[in-house]
Amino acid sequence: MQVAPAPFGTKIQLISLWVPAPVPGSGGLKKNNYLRSALRLRPWCETGREMNLNYSSKLLENAVAEFARLPGIGPKTALRMVLFMLRQEPEDVYRFSDALLQLKDGIKYCECCHNLSDTARCAICGDAGRDHSTVCVVESIRDVMSIENTMQYRGVYHVLGGVISPIDGVGPGDLTIGDLERRVQAGGVREVILALSTTMEGDMTNFYIYRKIKDSGVIVSTLARGVAVGDELEYADQLTLGRSIVHRTPFEDTFQSGNPA
Repeated sequence: MQVAPAPFGTKIQLISLWVPAPVPGSGGLKKNNYLRSALRLRPWCETGREMNLNYSSKLLENAVAEFARLPGIGPKTALRMVLFMLRQEPEDVYRFSDALLQLKDGIKYCECCHNLSDTARCAICGDAGRDHSTVCVVESIRDVMSIENTMQYRGVYHVLGGVISPIDGVGPGDLTIGDLERRVQAGGVREVILALSTTMEGDMTNFYIYRKIKDSGVIVSTLARGVAVGDELEYADQLTLGRSIVHRTPFEDTFQSGNPA
């Protein structure tokens, strides 16, 4: 295997990988031999751990450190953001910081569905034109936005705040499943749509909710599996997600047929 010469200033690390022996006749011997040792070429300043910048200002360093705490933002990107902010007019920077402070201090969770809201009850739950007898159960606020963008659903929502995931230490008590049960038991709900992502954790949460509310007399349905198994709901395209909402199926059918996918 030939490796291109590394440019000057590049750190070269030789790493060893443990790869199980291939099954005879599987044709994987050649592939595994390539995997048993590999050259990883990495510029010295590629990662924040190895990046050692000398800041001329402690204020600049502190600002970069705070921006770098954002998801997906490294030190170099954070530095570009901070330098960009410094080039802006003072009123633009103040407006940016005020928006963040107002968001943190003023945002509320809807007392009914746990969606983000500016008031005690969100605009969806407060809309008399929506079908309040149909409740769509989703994992996060981003899923509410995804379904709303399809313009195919006129019911209301219930945001769980996550899914059951024992490996991550998330159990039913960490979610708003109890509030959903009380909402169904209070009456007025005809159908509950389980619109969680088609992952193992999502299916586990679907089944748990189904077991909790199946005796309440409401219809429990789930999204038609036009959404690919293993995909997160927020990444589904609007056409696929819209069809999944329109052609939803009873959740009980997904495991009675022996093929939940």
